Amino acid sequence: MAERTITRAELSEAVYQEVGLSRNESADLLELVLSEISTALAQGEPVKISSFGSFSVRSKGQRLGRNPKTGEEVPILPRKVMVFRPSQLLKNRINDGLSKTAQGRKTTT
Repeated sequence: MAERTITRAELSEAVYQEVGLSRNESADLLELVLSEISTALAQGEPVKISSFGSFSVRSKGQRLGRNPKTGEEVPILPRKVMVFRPSQLLKNRINDGLSKTAQGRKTTT
Protein backbone atom coordinates (compact mmCIF):
# COMPACT_ATOMS: atom_id res chain seq x y z
CA MET A 1 0.00 0.00 0.00
CA ALA A 2 1.58 3.28 -1.09
CA GLU A 3 1.78 5.92 1.60
CA ARG A 4 0.73 9.42 0.71
CA THR A 5 1.36 12.52 2.79
CA ILE A 6 -1.05 15.41 2.63
CA THR A 7 0.86 18.69 2.70
CA ARG A 8 -0.08 22.15 3.91
CA ALA A 9 -0.24 23.25 0.28
CA GLU A 10 -2.80 20.52 -0.48
CA LEU A 11 -4.87 21.42 2.58
CA SER A 12 -4.74 25.07 1.60
CA GLU A 13 -5.82 24.19 -1.94
CA ALA A 14 -8.74 22.16 -0.56
CA VAL A 15 -9.88 25.17 1.49
CA TYR A 16 -9.57 27.31 -1.63
CA GLN A 17 -11.69 24.87 -3.65
CA GLU A 18 -14.39 24.35 -0.99
CA VAL A 19 -14.74 27.78 0.61
CA GLY A 20 -13.97 30.05 -2.30
CA LEU A 21 -11.45 32.28 -0.54
CA SER A 22 -8.41 33.40 -2.49
CA ARG A 23 -5.40 31.08 -2.41
CA ASN A 24 -3.55 33.51 -0.11
CA GLU A 25 -6.52 33.81 2.24
CA SER A 26 -6.90 30.02 2.28
CA ALA A 27 -3.24 29.58 3.17
CA ASP A 28 -3.50 32.25 5.90
CA LEU A 29 -6.62 30.58 7.34
CA LEU A 30 -4.90 27.18 7.44
CA GLU A 31 -1.84 28.69 9.14
CA LEU A 32 -4.07 30.43 11.70
CA VAL A 33 -5.90 27.20 12.56
CA LEU A 34 -2.65 25.22 12.88
CA SER A 35 -1.12 27.98 14.97
CA GLU A 36 -4.09 28.02 17.36
CA ILE A 37 -3.90 24.25 17.78
CA SER A 38 -0.13 24.38 18.36
CA THR A 39 -0.39 27.22 20.88
CA ALA A 40 -3.12 25.47 22.88
CA LEU A 41 -1.15 22.22 23.01
CA ALA A 42 2.07 24.02 23.98
CA GLN A 43 0.14 25.54 26.91
CA GLY A 44 -1.03 22.07 27.95
CA GLU A 45 -4.64 22.61 26.89
CA PRO A 46 -6.53 19.80 25.14
CA VAL A 47 -7.87 20.48 21.63
CA LYS A 48 -11.14 18.82 20.62
CA ILE A 49 -12.39 18.89 17.05
CA SER A 50 -15.95 17.63 16.79
CA SER A 51 -16.41 14.53 14.61
CA PHE A 52 -12.63 14.25 14.19
CA GLY A 53 -10.90 13.69 17.53
CA SER A 54 -8.97 15.27 20.35
CA PHE A 55 -5.33 16.15 20.86
CA SER A 56 -3.78 16.39 24.31
CA VAL A 57 -0.36 16.52 25.92
CA ARG A 58 0.60 13.85 28.42
CA SER A 59 3.62 13.73 30.72
CA LYS A 60 5.66 10.54 30.75
CA GLY A 61 7.85 9.83 33.73
CA GLN A 62 11.45 8.69 33.77
CA ARG A 63 11.98 5.00 33.17
CA LEU A 64 14.68 2.52 32.34
CA GLY A 65 15.09 1.49 28.74
CA ARG A 66 17.46 -0.87 27.05
CA ASN A 67 19.85 -0.23 24.18
CA PRO A 68 18.83 -2.94 21.68
CA LYS A 69 22.34 -3.19 20.24
CA THR A 70 24.27 -3.62 23.48
CA GLY A 71 21.56 -4.65 25.94
CA GLU A 72 22.79 -1.91 28.28
CA GLU A 73 20.15 -0.28 30.49
CA VAL A 74 19.82 3.45 29.94
CA PRO A 75 17.55 5.97 31.67
CA ILE A 76 14.86 7.56 29.51
CA LEU A 77 14.26 11.09 30.77
CA PRO A 78 10.79 12.45 31.60
CA ARG A 79 9.12 14.13 28.65
CA LYS A 80 5.83 15.31 27.26
CA VAL A 81 4.13 13.55 24.36
CA MET A 82 1.19 14.50 22.21
CA VAL A 83 -1.71 12.06 22.12
CA PHE A 84 -4.44 11.91 19.49
CA ARG A 85 -7.71 10.13 20.21
CA PRO A 86 -9.94 9.77 17.15
CA SER A 87 -13.67 10.29 17.53
CA GLN A 88 -15.98 7.31 17.13
CA LEU A 89 -17.23 8.86 13.89
CA LEU A 90 -13.68 8.97 12.48
CA LYS A 91 -13.00 5.40 13.63
CA ASN A 92 -16.17 4.21 11.91
CA ARG A 93 -15.27 6.08 8.72
CA ILE A 94 -11.80 4.54 8.68
CA ASN A 95 -13.11 1.04 9.36
CA ASP A 96 -15.87 1.40 6.74
CA GLY A 97 -13.23 2.43 4.21
CA LEU A 98 -11.10 -0.59 5.07
CA SER A 99 -14.02 -3.00 4.77
CA LYS A 100 -15.02 -1.51 1.40
CA THR A 101 -11.44 -1.89 0.17
CA ALA A 102 -11.36 -5.51 1.33
CA GLN A 103 -14.69 -6.23 -0.37
CA GLY A 104 -13.35 -4.82 -3.63
CA ARG A 105 -10.45 -7.29 -3.56
CA LYS A 106 -12.63 -10.39 -3.01
CA THR A 107 -13.06 -12.58 -6.02
CA THR A 108 -15.99 -14.86 -6.59
CA THR A 109 -15.72 -18.25 -8.22
